[in-house]
Amino acid sequence: MAYDYEKSIRPGKLPHIWCPGCGHGIVMKGLIRAMDTCELDRAKTSIVSGIGCASRLPGYLDACTLHTAHGRAAAFATGVKLADPEMTVIVCGGDGDGTAIGGNHFIHACRRNIDMTYVVMNNYIYGMTGGQFSPCTPTGAKASTTPYGNPDPIFDISKLAIGAGATFVARTTAAHPREIDKLIVQGIKHKGMAVIEVLDDCPTTYGRRNKFRSVVDMMKELKKNAVPAKAAAKMTAEQLQGKFLTGVLFQDTEKPEYCEMYQEVINKAQGA
Repeated sequence: MAYDYEKSIRPGKLPHIWCPGCGHGIVMKGLIRAMDTCELDRAKTSIVSGIGCASRLPGYLDACTLHTAHGRAAAFATGVKLADPEMTVIVCGGDGDGTAIGGNHFIHACRRNIDMTYVVMNNYIYGMTGGQFSPCTPTGAKASTTPYGNPDPIFDISKLAIGAGATFVARTTAAHPREIDKLIVQGIKHKGMAVIEVLDDCPTTYGRRNKFRSVVDMMKELKKNAVPAKAAAKMTAEQLQGKFLTGVLFQDTEKPEYCEMYQEVINKAQGA
């Protein structure tokens, strides 16, 4: 029996706006499966996003969704979680929204270790707003604003999240759909800031400029370069050249969660 995704979609919202071959739909289906696995009460689940192709995802889902200003998703989500700590808060967005214009908010959400799950769909580009290069565009790759190749070094989102203080960090790709929901489930169940990076190539504004012949070729490239973290531990630096690690990359269950710490401050202020 086929999985019933439509029960989680708001009536009248389909068809979606994503281009043929875009992996955002794969991520959305993974998120739906994860929410069902966790048996989340949709009335107590807030899904927050900013602006961009990836940030359109919450608009399709039947939950308490919040489509906010560009780059401000983590800030709005922090407000939701502090206002109602019992709410399950999930943030969805792209690499441009989350690590460029929203980079400061992303870093400080990780630093605080606030209990939310941030799904970053890293498609290496600003997809919706014109194909400009983002902090995650590979060095040398072409974008509308770097037609001769991007001279900048890239952000490693997962390393950035770990360095900033997130206590659960994982990575997978749109070419590994079965892993997406499993990692999101772990992120939702984790008490603290969880970041799940999904490498999710944009076939239109990135793929065409960078001479990928098809979406299939882009997916094959993701599969070829993905190495499970456990397998990587047995590989040499030469073998890992040009590869990226997938799976759970970091987890800390000892660091205090921010809402609980904030409640302690409130209790002290009230003389409790």
